[in-house]
Amino acid sequence: MGLQAPKPLGTMFLPPETFAGQTVIVTGGGTGLGKAIGVEFARAGANVGVMSRSPKHLEKGVAAVQAVGGRAAAAVADVRDPEQITTAFNTIEEQLGPVSILVNNAAGNFPSPAETISTRGWHAVTQIVLDGTFFCSREFAQRRIAVSAGGSILNVVATYAWTGGPATAHSAAAKAAVVNLTQSLAVEWAPDSIRVNGIAPGRFVHDDLPAYLTVGENANPGRCVPAQRTGEVQELGWAATFLCSPFASYITGHTLVVDGGNWLRRSPYMPEFTPIREAFATWHAGK
Repeated sequence: MGLQAPKPLGTMFLPPETFAGQTVIVTGGGTGLGKAIGVEFARAGANVGVMSRSPKHLEKGVAAVQAVGGRAAAAVADVRDPEQITTAFNTIEEQLGPVSILVNNAAGNFPSPAETISTRGWHAVTQIVLDGTFFCSREFAQRRIAVSAGGSILNVVATYAWTGGPATAHSAAAKAAVVNLTQSLAVEWAPDSIRVNGIAPGRFVHDDLPAYLTVGENANPGRCVPAQRTGEVQELGWAATFLCSPFASYITGHTLVVDGGNWLRRSPYMPEFTPIREAFATWHAGK
């Protein structure tokens, strides 16, 4: 039977005025889980600034926030470039007011056997995930510290940050570094009333999933999860907004796993192991 289904999309989790008058920036907030997180912040009263390299993605993120009655602004930025980040913060603050919450959701990833990851590919992933998270966090903290105002940072990571995993050497290494960075910044910035937490999503089905996650065994991923279902995007949004809310005011340096127990799965009846090169060939054949 598995874990019960969540409340329907649109159900209020926090009081609607929880983030009234506040502005949140969601990097990579135009698609997928980033968009879902931005929508839940809007439902709880926040103004939402969407950052992305893609103008098309920005349009989608803004439209999703406005569809639930929220105020939104967009700014094009590559999180690997500190100057673009500064400009994007300025653009969003001019339209929505000072940013008091930052969600570092932007990520780069592509599955690959480790020996075939090019130098450029390695840097593309690690610079977006690790460098981008730090550059955005630093920009945020400098602004909040300068005006003696607190705030909250939420870093989106992944459970393979603790375990590693096949075809994810670049991404897993970068996410592990972000988990560590989350802990370091939480200690450093707590005296400045800035909380820093992480969130590790499991399997959430949404329209922006890459093709290899929708074919073959991935066509019905819920059967592989102890919960016997995948997550609904609003469940991740509720967890994200809670961690950034006043109701989590004594939580910092923590990474919350939202995955229906999947990463803890251990059993004497584990499925047969498939070497990554074989699995990778199957994924591509199924596209």
